[in-house]
Amino acid sequence: MSETELNRRALLLTGCLIGGAAPAALAEGTAPGQPAGPGREVPARWLPVPDTVSPELAAVIARPLAAGWVSRPDSAAAWKDLVAASVEAAAGDIAKIKATYGLRVSSDRIAGVPVFRIDPATPAPEAEGRVLMHLHGGGYVFFPGEAGAGEGMLMAALAGWSVISVDYRMPPDHPFPAALDDALAVWRALAGHRDPKSIGVFGASAGGGLTLALMLAARDAGLPLPGAMAAGTPWADLTGAGDSLQANAFVDNVLVSPDGWLGAAAVLYAGGRDLADPQISPLHGDFAGLPPAMLTSGTRDLLLSQTVRAHRRLRQAGVVAELQVFEGQSHAQFLEPFVPETEEAFREIGAFFARHLA
Repeated sequence: MSETELNRRALLLTGCLIGGAAPAALAEGTAPGQPAGPGREVPARWLPVPDTVSPELAAVIARPLAAGWVSRPDSAAAWKDLVAASVEAAAGDIAKIKATYGLRVSSDRIAGVPVFRIDPATPAPEAEGRVLMHLHGGGYVFFPGEAGAGEGMLMAALAGWSVISVDYRMPPDHPFPAALDDALAVWRALAGHRDPKSIGVFGASAGGGLTLALMLAARDAGLPLPGAMAAGTPWADLTGAGDSLQANAFVDNVLVSPDGWLGAAAVLYAGGRDLADPQISPLHGDFAGLPPAMLTSGTRDLLLSQTVRAHRRLRQAGVVAELQVFEGQSHAQFLEPFVPETEEAFREIGAFFARHLA
């Protein structure tokens, strides 16, 4: 298997980079080294697929570790090869989602930033007069163009909302702050043309982190904030802190471990800036005054801790915040298309927006 081959299903929405044979020890699930500091050794064990999930999700949970999680591209050209492969890998599922649900998808520009407008075949009554802004995942590197709009399509298809999915700039050509600048430009334009409280903002993984960073940037710039937000398993701390980054290492079959491409993407995205900068890692910022939030994760998610920490930080700041955690799911597997739990997740998120948007 070549270094740029990707698992198309995992890549579609989670940014799970795979392809290329992992070193034997890693492929067998042996952690690379032991972190410093106090702790305890966990004995090797067999991890069964739970029988408490749908058959469709059980098949997802049963997948082996993403073999190419360990890949760390060492040049811009190598990153670009993988970016191109991510687009190719996503194409089939994007087409299937559009066709299955009868979505209307068109390209546009807002404030000079490319976006995709996604409209459901049958809009939900509670979505009338409201719109959602979507920021896609993919480690701040993968899924440019329509390849990044899959999560927005699922929101339109499963919850009946109209969505504007932002095709923000990404490294290696455009590191931080390009993505945040694009998100802020689109938000400023949308908020200037309609009641900002009638708009929700959402995204998963890097898109969840960018959602939180956008809230901080908009607030600090004196801009109005949306009526609500939803951050799915947000990559909200790129410094590598958090319990589940170790506790769920080699349990999460999507991201697998922070020692692979995920850590390399953090450095690439930051572009030489401090990883603890709140606009890069919003968990290091002040959450006071942010809008109501829905957060989503899974029990095997490598970023479960970041989701939990974001929820606690929001509640400590007095922000209305809800947390839903799905049984057995690894990173962002609530985005897996054509799985019952995915429909449940998006209906919950859609209902949250319906309760909080003007």
